[in-house]
Amino acid sequence: MESCPTSLVQWLQGYGQSLHSNASMKTKSGRAPRLLPRMRVLCGEDIALGPGKVDLLALIGETGSIREAAERMGMSYMRAWTLIKTMNACFHEPLIVASRGGKEGGGAALTQTGRTALKLYRGLEAQSQKACADLWRQLRKLLMD
Repeated sequence: MESCPTSLVQWLQGYGQSLHSNASMKTKSGRAPRLLPRMRVLCGEDIALGPGKVDLLALIGETGSIREAAERMGMSYMRAWTLIKTMNACFHEPLIVASRGGKEGGGAALTQTGRTALKLYRGLEAQSQKACADLWRQLRKLLMD
């Protein structure tokens, strides 16, 4: 995997992106604050990849079923198909291929491009965490436990 010419933090700042934490800040919960950068890969105005779409990709790869992946995520089958169509339209090659059901069953699978996109996105997430580590430690000191 090629490294970015500038740090990921600079890249995110350059494109006006912000890093968010979804952790509860309530001290009563007993949960320590944590950083969870959430990236989105844009294709024009469409989100080609983001946290939800990547989770859907991973679950389709795991289950071999769009319906099962959608159910596990708490979304409708039609919503899952809409996300798949957007993802597939944003890449040179489809990320997911599906076959109709019926007697033989049907199913869905990640293509090689889909598996590669999933792996690269997960790599971006990991690099983002590493790039943010020093600033996060400084910010974390200012937060209540």
